[in-house]
Amino acid sequence: MHSRRWVAVVMVGLVCAVAFTGCKRKPRKGAMLGDNVGGVTGTDVYGEGLADRFGEGRSEVAGQFTPVYFDYDSAQINESERGKLDQVADYLRRNAAGGMVVEGHCDERGSNEYNLGLGERRALAIRSYLVQSGVDAARLQTKSFGEERPVAAGHDEGSWSQNRRGEFVLVQ
Repeated sequence: MHSRRWVAVVMVGLVCAVAFTGCKRKPRKGAMLGDNVGGVTGTDVYGEGLADRFGEGRSEVAGQFTPVYFDYDSAQINESERGKLDQVADYLRRNAAGGMVVEGHCDERGSNEYNLGLGERRALAIRSYLVQSGVDAARLQTKSFGEERPVAAGHDEGSWSQNRRGEFVLVQ
């Protein structure tokens, strides 16, 4: 009788382990979020390489610019972050070759769909600021990663504040 009870406990444990582990979420291919700033439409969230988007033989350069950080559940650019965007705009006005992809990121709170939308709104806000600063809209694309690419793995405000950001990928 004890062996049946032990087998039942092991089976329940295995079922629970499988149920709680689940499968990794797969990104939806071809998911589209609107991008209507400056006449450019249709930003592919999980699409082909960025170099494909801007032409053959181009390469991607990430990390050249300081990320722009956002408040919780906000796509509004804070006054304290505008200097970073002014530096990006100045660089792009002085270097007319190539383009840039503005990436929007979120912290882990909220649903995947909500965070993809919020990341896109953040990227679009940055893009709009750059266009208003004199950067040609045709050189700028947006891409949302939502919560999928955190830079800080913690589950506290210190980590979340680092993950609520906009980043820049220069395409040359």
